[in-house]
Amino acid sequence: MIENAYHNCMRCMNCRVRILTTEGHTHEGTIVKVDNCHVYLKVDCKRRVHTSGLFNPYAGDILTLSLFTLLAIALI
Repeated sequence: MIENAYHNCMRCMNCRVRILTTEGHTHEGTIVKVDNCHVYLKVDCKRRVHTSGLFNPYAGDILTLSLFTLLAIALI
């Protein structure tokens, strides 16, 4: 399952997406990086939502989500 999430995120690299997590959270932004454990989503600071995702205020509005928690990803 993590391989599917990884490949789906790689396919959507540099595209605007909506991500649904297994915890029921929805995130919108542009995928800027994917590694073997995480997807890095550049979010619009006006639409930022505080969730269980790791948010680093020094990373320029990049939300880090675990590939293990991804349920669905859609281009928007």
